[in-house]
Amino acid sequence: MIRQLGHKTAWPGCLFCYKKILAKYPMGVYSNYVDNKYILRKEFRWEFAMACKKCEEMAVTGGRTKKREEKEYKDLINRLRRIEGQVRGLEGMLEKDAYCADILTQVAATKSALNSFTKVLLSSHIKTCVTEDIRDGKEESVDEFVELLQKLMK
Repeated sequence: MIRQLGHKTAWPGCLFCYKKILAKYPMGVYSNYVDNKYILRKEFRWEFAMACKKCEEMAVTGGRTKKREEKEYKDLINRLRRIEGQVRGLEGMLEKDAYCADILTQVAATKSALNSFTKVLLSSHIKTCVTEDIRDGKEESVDEFVELLQKLMK
């Protein structure tokens, strides 16, 4: 699966798949068959690496996903876009040398919007993911949820 590019070796596929192969075979990957023996290659040319769709999703989500209803998805996206606009507004205020109290008021509004987003997402998580896992007998999801709450309450 590894091909020769000049004096260097490049992985023609996904960077994450390559890392999985190296984890499975820590001594390297046998790539070329020369003079009746395999040549061990460990070097890698990173600029040729691209993630396959599956591995890219795994890197972002940790392998777990949730299909959201269209209404919930749009609501969450709209909330995030408003928060993004508020953060950009903060940047603009700072660039225009706005008064500190005005900037701090905007920061409080942004925090409030982010807390509201968190409440909506947490509610959805409890009603769907956690409940389904408990019904399916996955008791470890309760421990995961407790850890999540501890992170959120810092």
